[in-house]
Amino acid sequence: MSVVYDCSDPDSRVDGLKAAAASVRSGRLVVLPTDTVYGIGADAFDSAAVRALLQAKHRGPDMPVGVLVGSWSTVDGLVLGVPQQARALIEAFWPGDLSIVLPHAPSLNWDLGTTRGTVMLRMPLHPVALELLREVGPMAVSSANVSGKPAAANAQEAKDQLGESVSVYLDGGPSGEVVPSTIVDLTGSAPVMLREGAVSADAVSEVLGVELGPQE
Repeated sequence: MSVVYDCSDPDSRVDGLKAAAASVRSGRLVVLPTDTVYGIGADAFDSAAVRALLQAKHRGPDMPVGVLVGSWSTVDGLVLGVPQQARALIEAFWPGDLSIVLPHAPSLNWDLGTTRGTVMLRMPLHPVALELLREVGPMAVSSANVSGKPAAANAQEAKDQLGESVSVYLDGGPSGEVVPSTIVDLTGSAPVMLREGAVSADAVSEVLGVELGPQE
């Protein structure tokens, strides 16, 4: 049975984070607040859990899941290399609303969907999310909604859509304006804006010192 924990209450927050960490480690799904919308998450290295996440969203592997991290340094172990452009974006916008696509380290044993050797990484600016990520490590996280339906701006909206497929719901209050993260692809010869969200294209271009190419 799913359990909702009110993270505005200190005791409930402690219990919720403990329950969420145990759930992630045992291959179950959790819903967590982020600085954009609520997310549904699983252990990034547990392929069965990631498949369960996709199933809960009624989504196929053709729409791969991104990975949230709890620190800058975690990225070094997940990707083939961290180019200077990625480090500049990380320093400017993390923790925050920018997702970066990079080639993942070939030694990693994970299955996030049809990623073609890449991974989308972000460090969220939310204390509950960061505390959980620092406890359990990188998590595969997608918006906490059924595909085709509105993204959840609070824990109840997530529970209404995902129900008992999730074992723990961490209620961190409303997420505010429902704006997705901006996604920048750094896997090619030039940076490409895949989605303009909370961080503007102009802000990204200013940090990189180049104009962003459109998605082909």
